[in-house]
Amino acid sequence: MLDKIRQLFAKKADTPEQEQLATEHLAAAALLIEVMIIDGNLDDQELQSISQTLCEILDLSEAQVEELILLSREEVAEATSLYQFTREINDNFDLEGKMKLLTSMWRVAYADGHLDKHEEGIIRRVADLLHIRHSEYIRCKLDAKD
Repeated sequence: MLDKIRQLFAKKADTPEQEQLATEHLAAAALLIEVMIIDGNLDDQELQSISQTLCEILDLSEAQVEELILLSREEVAEATSLYQFTREINDNFDLEGKMKLLTSMWRVAYADGHLDKHEEGIIRRVADLLHIRHSEYIRCKLDAKD
């Protein structure tokens, strides 16, 4: 999987720091994908929300985002827990970055016009694993609604 990420970010991943950044991008994308697939309904609006979010927060081209989403879907399918993704986020994101990611997860959940209990549950678990306080969790949820 790491080789595919290196190829995806070949122009950007000339240093170990940039290679680490690619791994962080994959972790963030994987968490967004988890929200999209958890309810069993793969909605185009949710996928569009993920694409837009990744373009904005990771400063990637549309082609890079499409490839990252494909890689993330493979990684999510192979994953046994959320910990491998949240560990990367905890190691490399500050509180503001974690809250942006959590807000983006809420936006994906709301994108299809229906908040499923499974979507809410996975966002809650991710918030706990990212050590996000309940008040911050609620703020992210409210920000996503606006």
